[in-house]
Amino acid sequence: MNPPILSRRSFLTATATAAAASLYWMGAEAAAERPRKRIALLGTEVRRHSHAQHFIDRFLLGYGWAGGWRRPAVDLVSLYIDQFPEGDLARATARRHGVPIFSTIAEALTLGGSSLAVDGVVIIGEHGRYPKNEKGQTLYPRYQFFKEVMKVFENSGRSVPVFNDKHLSTDWAKCVEMVADSRRLKFPFLAGSSLPVTRRMPAIDLPYGTPLSESVCAGYGGVDSYDFHGYETAQCMSERRNGGEVGLRHVQALRGPAMWEEVARRDTTQRLVVAALTRSHNLPVTEGYPTDAVTLAWARKVFPDGLAFFVEHRDGFRTTLFLLPIQDFNYAGLNQRTGEIISCQMYLPMPMHGSTTADFFNPLIHHIERMIVENHAPYPVERTLLTSGMTMAGVESLHRAGARVDTPEMEVRYSAPKASLFWQD
Repeated sequence: MNPPILSRRSFLTATATAAAASLYWMGAEAAAERPRKRIALLGTEVRRHSHAQHFIDRFLLGYGWAGGWRRPAVDLVSLYIDQFPEGDLARATARRHGVPIFSTIAEALTLGGSSLAVDGVVIIGEHGRYPKNEKGQTLYPRYQFFKEVMKVFENSGRSVPVFNDKHLSTDWAKCVEMVADSRRLKFPFLAGSSLPVTRRMPAIDLPYGTPLSESVCAGYGGVDSYDFHGYETAQCMSERRNGGEVGLRHVQALRGPAMWEEVARRDTTQRLVVAALTRSHNLPVTEGYPTDAVTLAWARKVFPDGLAFFVEHRDGFRTTLFLLPIQDFNYAGLNQRTGEIISCQMYLPMPMHGSTTADFFNPLIHHIERMIVENHAPYPVERTLLTSGMTMAGVESLHRAGARVDTPEMEVRYSAPKASLFWQD
């Protein structure tokens, strides 16, 4: 039997394949020899379903990714935990995995030494027993944790990437200072919600530079908590509009009839809230109501006491966030040039819905890993600076009984990443 004839094209293909395989394995071996990055996690409390529990478990045990189980690309080597409530999981988890809990943030970052000894810092200032101010905002110590980290960076003469869970602070000047610190000390700074990078149903993104005129999010939850998730849901789409983000002009919060009266004056908002609600998987049963269709009249009948935040940006763009008795976060935006509505749900399955894995955290963990390993934030912290401002301005408007709050200080200009970063596998 004669051997097969190898054509020039086949030869080149085979050679290229062999070379690629060789380079792959050489790269894998080099990666295996390279020291793994080490991180410190600073949390307020660790109990079942707390944010810190979700982050710690994934960094220590891994998480589902691309159809398999992913070992994190970084090692969690130290903890600082501020509170130990009934049902605390921090101490047992730390003992089981041999990760020390230090008594101060400085010790967690220096591993008990005199200078910075980790390659990344994760701040989870969410949950725990903390005071509220007169506006109802919980005064989580995110800013205080961050400033303790800055002291270690300054004393050590170097800095490393930092992630901050959720909004930056309840005070605008502190938010601005945190971002300025990251610029001054030249470290990648990532922050915000898991919703911008979680699964989308359907898996769509706005083309970069879309002539968008308004974004609407229909979501749920409380003020100064889940409203932040709604703003991030909208902003990760809005920032892709033609011209990029330019900052806020004013915010107004309205409830019940006053909310629906304002919506009635906005043709675009009416169309978009209906489009967003049609993406929900948790609309209430409306037996006896004369139609099964989701319409504005239906929404007004079913959600008479809703809450909405009406945000105007400096370029005339609008963001409208509805907090309603549903159980998911849904986006709709209008292409001003074509009249097309783009809509999707951003997947946030709650544990009480049968999910015990809360896998919407997985892509956020993945992006934190990428930032620490590559020393580059995958998307700009200015997004969360702006959504922190939206959140506090909305709270202020509610505190003033629905008065419009002007925000001349919130001139935040930035461009969105051109790549689509949400979870698509």
